[in-house]
Amino acid sequence: MKRDKFLKLLTVTGAVLAYSISGIAKSYIKLREKSGFKIDAGADRFQKPINLFDGDTFYTKVSTKDTDGDLYVYESSRVKKGGPNLHVHPEQDEWWYIVEGEFVIKVGDNIYKVKPGDSVFGPRGVPHAFSKTGEGVGRMLTTFQPAGKMEECFIAISEGQMKGKSEAEQDEFRKQHGFERVGPPIDVLKAF
Repeated sequence: MKRDKFLKLLTVTGAVLAYSISGIAKSYIKLREKSGFKIDAGADRFQKPINLFDGDTFYTKVSTKDTDGDLYVYESSRVKKGGPNLHVHPEQDEWWYIVEGEFVIKVGDNIYKVKPGDSVFGPRGVPHAFSKTGEGVGRMLTTFQPAGKMEECFIAISEGQMKGKSEAEQDEFRKQHGFERVGPPIDVLKAF
């Protein structure tokens, strides 16, 4: 008898705890931006542009913090030719919109030559890379959905956290930030 009462009490207690946790989760209010905001042309959301990759500058337009990790948008200004290794984001879509200059963007087996006004979508799980190919400054708007750890990744790189790392250490760094290298760059690899 005592064992039956104990099991019933355990079952009831488990149900109450499960209901309480469920209620807390449902009442959770996301701490996202609620008033909207404007970012001026050539400005960064936090007045602190991210500088990396052979002089590239990233201007955050919509931060991961603004959307509880749902979206990250930045505009990059690129001076030198080249881009990243072929890589894949298993859990993020990526979208590029060309503002200025000429680029080549590879998504899966497709290679797109793009100019101002063109955009390319890269679905999650599909390897991709891009390269600035034209002369002069190139600028593109890039989005990640969901944001994942890309903003955090770019900040860490700008702080020098990739400098001096072996290829294996770089690959581990990428995995910690939600993506992995799966091949070479399109042409010129940008240095950290």
